[in-house]
Amino acid sequence: MARLLAVLALVAAAAPFLRAAAQGDGELLPFAVGAAPAGCDVGQGEWVYDEAARPAYEEAACPYIPAELTCQAHGRPDMSYQHWRWQPRGCSLPSFNATVMLEMLRGKRMLFVGDSLNRAQYVSLLCLLHRAMPEGSSSFETVDALSIFRAKAYDATIEFYWAPLLAESNADDGVEHQLNDRLIRGAPMDRHSRFWKGADVLVFNSYLWWMTGDKIQILRGADNDMSKDIVEMGAEEAYRLVLHQVVRWLDGNVDPKKSRVFFVTASPTHASGQLWGDEAEGSNCYGQTAPIADASYWGSTSRAMLRVTGEVLGASARVPVGVVNVTQMSEYRRDAHTQVYSEQWAPPTKEQLADPKSYADCTHWCLPGVPDAWNELLYWKLFFPASDQAL
Repeated sequence: MARLLAVLALVAAAAPFLRAAAQGDGELLPFAVGAAPAGCDVGQGEWVYDEAARPAYEEAACPYIPAELTCQAHGRPDMSYQHWRWQPRGCSLPSFNATVMLEMLRGKRMLFVGDSLNRAQYVSLLCLLHRAMPEGSSSFETVDALSIFRAKAYDATIEFYWAPLLAESNADDGVEHQLNDRLIRGAPMDRHSRFWKGADVLVFNSYLWWMTGDKIQILRGADNDMSKDIVEMGAEEAYRLVLHQVVRWLDGNVDPKKSRVFFVTASPTHASGQLWGDEAEGSNCYGQTAPIADASYWGSTSRAMLRVTGEVLGASARVPVGVVNVTQMSEYRRDAHTQVYSEQWAPPTKEQLADPKSYADCTHWCLPGVPDAWNELLYWKLFFPASDQAL
């Protein structure tokens, strides 16, 4: 009954969007209750300053945010980055409803797979849902590469699996993974994918770790020796190879009549102020307190890698992959990175303290913040998918 009421509430909120979101055989996609309005591209729009509606939760009230993302706790002097709301251009969709999402996930397993940006989105989702859950009704644990959140009253789990390159690699340790010489196994990804089986909702990402050099080392063969039969491949070509492996795995292991699959696009960095017209030496995200206003702005995110993502995932016919396009919306948010306001791997040196921008993190995002908007897009894609499953 509770699930039925949740669906009815979602349908009532979604009345303007109740055209069919169907698969090729005419059946409604799993979890879908309607579809985005025709021509509604939720990845295109603008950030609106909204102190009434944002943030969606308080940093100190969410127990799941790691110290690397708690900017207020680490002395950030402003809070303006928390008050921006993403508004798609030309259309609006129902607001994120934590209770409805929990009911829709009742008895289900949702799994995020990817890198630290994907983990931030995962944590953001837990914070968004935490508000709607009674105290003591959930549990959380991390074992090696797998983190598991259990919503006990809903018999649901929301999980994160660390696999920054998706394929087996020398970056797979969940803690000791500060590696520049990237090595992946070119054989099937059985070591990782055994954890993915049985998920009702899969959310992948992979981009950042492909951008640390032009070449990737590929280990051929299926044994456990990660030191022999190694060839080099261009990063773009290797990325395409791995995405094809993911698609093949999906085709063989996911039932599109029961499960949904998403891929979150590249999260941009803001490491050079020159890209948005700041000519000051060494300028970057440090000290920024407002988004970039130029709607046409595009930073250093690789268009070639985004093109590969679209080409490979767009060809996935049996198991459609919904592309959650967070790249353009995030390009504007130079203000929302953790900068120097997070737990540091090592204490800053005197030289760094004298020049904070020299050690500012312009890759990861404060929470609450930008990843909350990513989850709104995911929410819309899950319950109101476009007919072509892509933005």
